[in-house]
Amino acid sequence: MGDQGLGSPLYPGNNTMVEEPQYSFNATGLASIIVFYIIILLIGLWAGWKQKKRLRVEGRKEDTETVLVANRDIKLFVGIMTMGATWVGGGFINGTAEEVYTNGLVHTLAPFGYSLSILFNAVLFAKKMRESNYITMIDPFTEKYGKLGSIIAFPAAMSEIIWSASILGALGSTLQVILGINLYVSIISSAVISVVYTLLGGLISVAYTDVFQLFFMATGLFLAIPFVLTNPATGNITDIQKYDWIGTVTSDEIPGYVDNIFTYILGGIPWQCYYQRVLSSKTPRRAQWLSVGGCSIALFMIIPSAIFGAAGKAIDWSKTPIPAPSTPETRKIILPLVLQYLTPGWVTFFGMGAVSAAVMSSTDSSMLSAASMLARNVYQKVFRPKASEKEILIILSTIVAFNCVLATLLAIYYPSVYDLFAFCSDLVYVLVFPQLLLVFYMENYVNTYGCVTSFALGLLLRILYGFKELGMIGVINFGVKTLADGKTTFELTPYKTILMLITLSIHIFVSLAAHILFTKKILDLNSDFLKCFHQTESGDIGPRTSRHFPEKFEMDSMKTAK
Repeated sequence: MGDQGLGSPLYPGNNTMVEEPQYSFNATGLASIIVFYIIILLIGLWAGWKQKKRLRVEGRKEDTETVLVANRDIKLFVGIMTMGATWVGGGFINGTAEEVYTNGLVHTLAPFGYSLSILFNAVLFAKKMRESNYITMIDPFTEKYGKLGSIIAFPAAMSEIIWSASILGALGSTLQVILGINLYVSIISSAVISVVYTLLGGLISVAYTDVFQLFFMATGLFLAIPFVLTNPATGNITDIQKYDWIGTVTSDEIPGYVDNIFTYILGGIPWQCYYQRVLSSKTPRRAQWLSVGGCSIALFMIIPSAIFGAAGKAIDWSKTPIPAPSTPETRKIILPLVLQYLTPGWVTFFGMGAVSAAVMSSTDSSMLSAASMLARNVYQKVFRPKASEKEILIILSTIVAFNCVLATLLAIYYPSVYDLFAFCSDLVYVLVFPQLLLVFYMENYVNTYGCVTSFALGLLLRILYGFKELGMIGVINFGVKTLADGKTTFELTPYKTILMLITLSIHIFVSLAAHILFTKKILDLNSDFLKCFHQTESGDIGPRTSRHFPEKFEMDSMKTAK
């Protein structure tokens, strides 16, 4: 393999800037990726065709239940594979290697936290969600809070779209390093392939392609490990004192460290791409087993990525055509750099296929997940309650295509898409998790008053706190320590967790206040302008709605799979 250049300028040890290398086009590598993409597309199309044929035999038409939750009949093995593949995306693989290389394993909290969030989901929500026969994660909110409950869909959908953008960007830079192809071409082609089989087959196509993608991902990454570790340029990674890839946590970092642990675990819970798999399971028990299997896969796939990051620390980069990655741009692509310069060509392409598989397996899921919430819980619930199944499916397809375009544009044009994703993860943790917790565990006491008030104030507080990575300077804080250099700052409190608890507390306080005022008849029902309460047959005042689908409105698509 020759020196094929990088996706950003390199800075040698003498801090002298060199010109950006010319990318060397690799026709063989490009051909292998094209073959891989064709296989993925064919599998997705086959799965979609198989499902449509089954529906014709059964005399049924395609509906939202079929497209979004695979007719609630996804097999356990396929379900576990698609759960694992969805979680282990390009950001998961590249990000783990980057963080181990940059800050050490102890700071690589995201993959561990997000993986464990699946277990927390299995215990807290998976069974309840599946028993309720929901179609999307937002259904309990719109059932309990009415049309205003659909506001929860926006931060959730935004996070899914930006997640797609971040991993498309990761793939673009990786293909640019190894194949020397244009950044825009790689991003656009990957997005188009993903959206085509997603539109034609829905969740079942996504699930079956995930099985192949996960297999290829694991094979490609683990195949490369022995070549990397035995390369003459790689030192002994077990020599921690010489090659410190473990890292340390200083006392100043502890509040932020604890905050990130909670953010990744609890903020990893309210994601539609997870619940889409849970709700596609045949039974609630199977939904929990699917979660356990998906968590195991995600934790297992941390291993190769962490090894690549550790190897990057132990490599004598003077023996390679490039200097040691020392800028944010080059550290971000440490995994493809290691694949490119420390493995034989054929191994590099297997590894490249692994990264491509990781990206596509998450991109398709995220685009479908975001579209399902916006089509069902915003368009249908708010604007077109009487819309037909055919109309909803058309809107769903339109939104999937729009999400694809938006994610692609963000991946191409926005330089800090990873920071945007981090910001949306904060929003999910601060705004969506408290709502999800309360609608399931305080159903009889929370109401629309608490939901809307806590959402609005929680969003306002999160914006006022600022987000320095995006250049948003906060006007409030809970304590910040600035070092002598005047630039390095540390949060003295776990501020994201505090904001989440404030949102939770506001919801509880406002909901209970409204509950007491109306159920104790301190206020007349005529003052209930959000229509949260009604008079029961016994003359008492009680909640008007619940998070469950009303029996009289229950449609065939909401029935439990037998």
